[in-house]
Amino acid sequence: MILLVLICVLLLGGFAAWLSARWSPGAPRWLAVIVLIVEALLLIVPYSVAEQSNGFPSTWFGDFYAPWIPRFGIHFHLAMDGLSLLLITLTVLLGFMAVSSSWTEITNRQGFFFFNLLACLAGTVGVFLALDLFLFFFFWELMIIPMYFLISIWGHESRTYAAVKFFIFTQVSSLLMLLAIVSLVLIHHNNSGIYSFDYFDLLNIALNPDAAFWLMLGFFIAFTVKLPAVPFHTWLPDAHTQAPTGGSVILAGVMLKTGAYGLLRFVIPLFPEAAHQFAPVAMTLGAVSVLYAAAMAFAQSDLKRLIAYTSVSHMGFILLGIFSWNLLALQGSVITMLAHGISASALFMIAGALQERLHTREMENMGGLWPVLPKLSALTLLFALASLGLPGLGNFIGEFLVLQGAFSVNMLLTSVTTLVLILAPVYALCMMQKTFYGPRYQHSALADFNRREWLSLGLLVLATAWLGLSPQAVLNVSAPAMQSSIEMER
Repeated sequence: MILLVLICVLLLGGFAAWLSARWSPGAPRWLAVIVLIVEALLLIVPYSVAEQSNGFPSTWFGDFYAPWIPRFGIHFHLAMDGLSLLLITLTVLLGFMAVSSSWTEITNRQGFFFFNLLACLAGTVGVFLALDLFLFFFFWELMIIPMYFLISIWGHESRTYAAVKFFIFTQVSSLLMLLAIVSLVLIHHNNSGIYSFDYFDLLNIALNPDAAFWLMLGFFIAFTVKLPAVPFHTWLPDAHTQAPTGGSVILAGVMLKTGAYGLLRFVIPLFPEAAHQFAPVAMTLGAVSVLYAAAMAFAQSDLKRLIAYTSVSHMGFILLGIFSWNLLALQGSVITMLAHGISASALFMIAGALQERLHTREMENMGGLWPVLPKLSALTLLFALASLGLPGLGNFIGEFLVLQGAFSVNMLLTSVTTLVLILAPVYALCMMQKTFYGPRYQHSALADFNRREWLSLGLLVLATAWLGLSPQAVLNVSAPAMQSSIEMER
């Protein structure tokens, strides 16, 4: 039952935040904080259950099942494993960051803003819990629509273009996934005489190799558009550049992870042979994404656009690790998902803070900010180093495990991918040089980080340091789920 409550708290809290704006302009943001605190307290339950049972089980736990449209085999089926729990924990953490970064930035229609923010989080949590494919698609759509409103209403100068482009890319790819889901269900009905959208009923269906390939491709395109990977990435820089800071935090930190989650949960387990044959292509796309996006990041003058391209590069690591399909690479992909969510969200929060103070995103219009904003500058340097994979921080652990796991599968491709270890410091240090060093651009008096911003980014500093110095705690949570997936595929 707690799984259903995790979704309902966010969704109902969003409606409450929307309505609360009638009585007090500042009420929606405080109500959003209360809702996320309740959500965080609810997450203590699965962690405490695992601790009492001496570790996370290799099977699903916290199952919730109720009829929905039984005539067509559609049920409200939710379940959680270690992977789901980690990603939902990340969602709640970054939900706090999105609210914090929107505290003073959002001044108009605050109630509707925080409704869309919490509705987006509710859809994301539903994606991580749904084990009925129709229900999964329902939540997949639920998280897309609020993000469209976040960009189109509270975004920057070209927000309408960016929002429409985001919507078209995600909706067209979602249509391919829906067609693949319905086709898979119809094939299952032809084989068994039963309509079912349930995940476990659709596993291990006897499929024609050609049919399996095309169905797998439908899922793959939908998830790699959301990931995103080259060549399906072009919507992301525009969406990030134009989105409000809170929208960028949720988009980079949480929503991109739903694409990786879909690859892990559905593409390879449902279509193991087709995915195995397609793995060289998928791994190549991952390697190309890593290198191409890193090179593109170096060429950007817009700070948010630069950070957006670094996200595409990191998502390439995840794609490479997932299709290597061994425990090391899968564990590396999970750590990279969490670490990137933390570091990218922090960088977008910093970019938003700079834009709020300077009213520009162009790095050429910054320069010489370190003496003026020493606290903000130091935190930017820390997260820039985290993004490029500094040992001792979370991204290093994830990328190291991915490369180690992928090397045993494709040595040449993995070796080429390591060229990013040269490109990443170049774009990170260029960002620092243009923004915080060099001649000082003419600015009025600027305020450094306040206590709210310090608290928010301080939590992310602790999170990435803990993930880098003590990753075993996270690996223990995800290992049973990853090992079970590998055995299921075999």
